[in-house]
Amino acid sequence: MVARFLTLKLTLMGNTFRKSVWQTIGMIVAALYALGVVGMLVTLVGALAFAGDPAWAGLAITLGGALTVVGWWLIPIFAFGVDATLDPHRFTTYAIPRRTLLTGLAVAGLVSVPGIATVLVALGTSFAWVLEPGVLVVALVGAALGVATCVLGSRAITTLLAPVLESRRYREVVTIVALVLIVLIGPLIGWLANGVEVSVEVGSGDGTSTGMQLLPLFEQAAGVVGWTPFGAAWSLASTVHDGDWAGLAGRLAVALGTIALAWLAWDRALARALVRPPVGDGGGGKAKGLGAFGRVPSSPTWAVTARTATYWLRDPRYSGSIAIVPLLPVIMYFSSQSSGNFFLLLATGPFVAWILGFSISNDIAYDNTAFALHVAAGIDGRADRWGRAIPMLVVGPVVSAVTVVLSVWVADSWHLTLPLLGLAFGAMLVSTGVSCAVSARLVYPVAKPGESPLKSPQGAAMATMVSQGLGFMITLGLSVPVFAVGAAGLLLGGVLWGIATVVVGVLYGALILVLAVRFGARVYDRRLPELLQQVQSFP
Repeated sequence: MVARFLTLKLTLMGNTFRKSVWQTIGMIVAALYALGVVGMLVTLVGALAFAGDPAWAGLAITLGGALTVVGWWLIPIFAFGVDATLDPHRFTTYAIPRRTLLTGLAVAGLVSVPGIATVLVALGTSFAWVLEPGVLVVALVGAALGVATCVLGSRAITTLLAPVLESRRYREVVTIVALVLIVLIGPLIGWLANGVEVSVEVGSGDGTSTGMQLLPLFEQAAGVVGWTPFGAAWSLASTVHDGDWAGLAGRLAVALGTIALAWLAWDRALARALVRPPVGDGGGGKAKGLGAFGRVPSSPTWAVTARTATYWLRDPRYSGSIAIVPLLPVIMYFSSQSSGNFFLLLATGPFVAWILGFSISNDIAYDNTAFALHVAAGIDGRADRWGRAIPMLVVGPVVSAVTVVLSVWVADSWHLTLPLLGLAFGAMLVSTGVSCAVSARLVYPVAKPGESPLKSPQGAAMATMVSQGLGFMITLGLSVPVFAVGAAGLLLGGVLWGIATVVVGVLYGALILVLAVRFGARVYDRRLPELLQQVQSFP
């Protein structure tokens, strides 16, 4: 039966290559990227084992394995579940014994790019102990237990939390939290790296090496992590290497106990879910009046404007993008503090303006099947393009101006306010215009309504890179006049240059916006059937 699950999973994966060229390209790129990461990690651990102290390899495996388990357990929570290719509810009518179903789903769960990459890394890093055959055997056992901890723990957590994961309110809150955490990872890592660097410089005055200064820190961390469910399996080999047989027995008990508890929790949760499948709350907020539609004139353009504004406020795929904007100045501030260059901080305003304008570059794809309403209602290209741009033109200048004022206040560079405002307004208008033009021609798959914004449909990676890369190059090329005047205003200073930057940014940006909207409207009208067919075909 397990072999049948594997065959079914492989067949379904093979069919994805026939479904779409973008899916095929995305799968190949993901596989190559995963192989590169696997090779890099295995090479790094091998270098630590053979060229340095074997203790370093054991610490790296323990800490890295613990982080892998944490990723397997937590990422599906933020991504709203695991791979549902083999949904267990589809096997309810086949009377498959639950334990057989669990085993088949667990093994089939490894047949994916992350699963195969995890197995390869676990096996490859185990051979860091190849010079010690006894330790190697224990390392291979630990790798198998570690992979089992990843898969079973992930399945158990997502099945237990399935009723909560289906809640719309939970999805919205978790989306914002996840995006905030992802955005703050970079500054946090930089802050920790700077702290470690400072501590090493202070502590290495006696001539000891940096590695010797950091080794006790990592040893303490691995010593604690090795007794947790996350790192117990991965620390077995290093425990044998150190000759700590009591520690080996204790950590083996923790690893086996974790797997047993995960299996039991998954078994109980799946038994309940098969009888009472989780369903979404299906509830929405109580509508009072027409909302934004009752506050705009009765015309096709303003109807699209009201719909777009409503989506920006209520759809987590849009609101998640808004939540990132206030964090960008924080990231730029920490980056400037680390490098000692306040240019990054001063560039926050124009950068935020560009991000805001380009955020509507794939608006049609976010409509999903609702885009058919535009087609059925006979919305022409000009009404659609302006309707999607107006909310951004109302909010974008305010957000950009506030960001510029905050950046010059922190940097104490008030004399650069006008040039930066001109750059920000120009960048926002140009990028908004480019988005209106590009989105009528290049549409790529995105998460469907109700799904996690962090979820990337199969085949979307390469299409996203091509579309956004092309849009970025066009925006950069069209923004050259604004950048030229802005650079002169920043370098030469003076109120006149600042006013000139604002005037050029607003007038030139408005000209590009009008021309781009007209171009996008013509493309939209000409490609309307193809756009509808393309959006409805997205997985």
